[in-house]
Amino acid sequence: MHETTSMGLGHVVALLAAMVIAATLFRRFGLGAVLGYLAAGLLVGPSGLGVVSDPESVLHVAELGVVMFLFIIGLEMRPARLWSLRREIFGLGAVQVLACALLLTGIALLAGLAWYAALIAGFGFALSSTAIVMQLLQERNENADPPGQRVVSILLFEDLAIVPLLALVAVLAGTYGASVETGHPIWMTVGLAVAAVALVYVAGRWVVNPFFRLLARYGGREVMTMGALLVVLGAAWAMDLGGLSMAMGAFLAGVLLSESTFRHQLEADVEPFRGLLLGLFFLSVGMSLDLRVVVADWAWVLGGLAAFMSAKMIAVYAVARIRQTHGEGLLRAALMGEGGEFAFVLYSTAFAAGLFDARTAAILAAVVILSMVLTPLRVMLADRLRPKEAVSMDGIDHAADLRERVLIIGFGRFAQVVSQPLLTRDIDVSIIDHDVEMIRAAGNFGFKVYYGDGSRLDVLRASGADRAETILVCVDKPEVADHIVELVKAEFPLTRLFVRAYDRGHSIRLVKAGVEYQLRETFESALVFGHQVLIDLGFSDAEARETIEEVRRRDEERFTLQLSGGAQAGRALMRGNAVTPQPAPYVKPRREGQALNDEAAGVLDGEDGRDKVGT
Repeated sequence: MHETTSMGLGHVVALLAAMVIAATLFRRFGLGAVLGYLAAGLLVGPSGLGVVSDPESVLHVAELGVVMFLFIIGLEMRPARLWSLRREIFGLGAVQVLACALLLTGIALLAGLAWYAALIAGFGFALSSTAIVMQLLQERNENADPPGQRVVSILLFEDLAIVPLLALVAVLAGTYGASVETGHPIWMTVGLAVAAVALVYVAGRWVVNPFFRLLARYGGREVMTMGALLVVLGAAWAMDLGGLSMAMGAFLAGVLLSESTFRHQLEADVEPFRGLLLGLFFLSVGMSLDLRVVVADWAWVLGGLAAFMSAKMIAVYAVARIRQTHGEGLLRAALMGEGGEFAFVLYSTAFAAGLFDARTAAILAAVVILSMVLTPLRVMLADRLRPKEAVSMDGIDHAADLRERVLIIGFGRFAQVVSQPLLTRDIDVSIIDHDVEMIRAAGNFGFKVYYGDGSRLDVLRASGADRAETILVCVDKPEVADHIVELVKAEFPLTRLFVRAYDRGHSIRLVKAGVEYQLRETFESALVFGHQVLIDLGFSDAEARETIEEVRRRDEERFTLQLSGGAQAGRALMRGNAVTPQPAPYVKPRREGQALNDEAAGVLDGEDGRDKVGT
């Protein structure tokens, strides 16, 4: 085909057609969309049909897909949750990267590379592909599970590790290659990185929420979408200026906005761009594979691929087995047995610095790309080799063709109580849950609970969500409840939703999502508890009821204000136990106030009497 260095509309149509066809075919045969994109990229790239002759130009744009992907992951990772993973990020992440790097460096030395070149080759391949691993975890619905969270933690550490590794290349280049001219000493580079993180933190904490409130009030839907893209790309740009990973900046921005009232709006606005650009990223990686290098140095490429990939999988598995099971170790080794995007950055920098020759850099790049292409196949093989779950499903029925009037999702302590008034009135109820032990325990008490994950659309359909009059979402995880609400609202808009809320912030999100009714799981029980305490302290039942109703009224008023004004709205309606200072005039009057008539005098006398007694 005719080569061109510019991208026209025809090229865009060809790339989109390749992505659509490849993703559909590969998913149809159970191979996953990622492998389809990589294969399509190889087909339309310079080594295939030559539709695009400059993969780098596509890759630079497509990298924004990784940025947006990490932003969405950050939105789901609240600060408290991220803090709870600190040991996995800086402990497990550091151990895995160092173990992999040492083993890979040894192999590179045996292959004849100089020690400094072997060190860069080893550390480059030790960093896994964030885009591929996260996409596969999401496709498998495992990114929120504990094993998936450990993988995410390691990937976050790898994103941070690129900064010292680039500094290492600069140091080695000064002695063994051509000195890399950065324009800044190392201390200034570190300072710029810290300043970039601080800038993103300050903007995410104090600027972005007021910014979106302003856009929501005066801008339209398209302005909100532009604002979301501005936040994501702005955070990525700030991190890039500081020498850090763009994806890391987007992730940090997502974490800081994870508790924002605009979280779901941001996710909905960014998601379409994320999916398209991430697919384009995998396509461009496939296009970057130079088959001429593979053919010319096939022995080195295939040998390096087998040695590097096998060694890294062994190291990842060994680290995982320190505390985790054999099955988790196999899956983690399969997911993270490839080199990643940062390897290209590290190898190209080392080549520019004179630490690699052109042939070595091309062979290493081919090894990384091929290892990325093989990731979905490794995962499929690991799934076959992993031991089956020990949990027996004997006597457990899966949800299928349920048609009851009410569907209950999640059958913990909350739902067990909720079900009683419905069953008392002989209302037909379907119940699903994914905890096998709980299902068995409920069966001992006369409940028929079906096995099914209510956060999956196919399970909802099988459970009769499209025919149910009302769905009760009684799961104990707020993020799972939010996802179920989004699915039901999108797919079954006529079905009424009653949702168990975790806390006040969760209640606000549910109201804005349009549920018919939500209730904080501890609210009513806490009011009943407080009512009984008042009676025990000597108040009459009528006084206690009146007080509880006053608390309920003030809470509802404050909740209404928070829906429009944010979490801090209505603070004056919340009673606290701190001493409130009495207001005093700036200038004390020279004469005491006097009543102008008998009625006013009576009121003043009554207030004086209460002040003396105290309230």
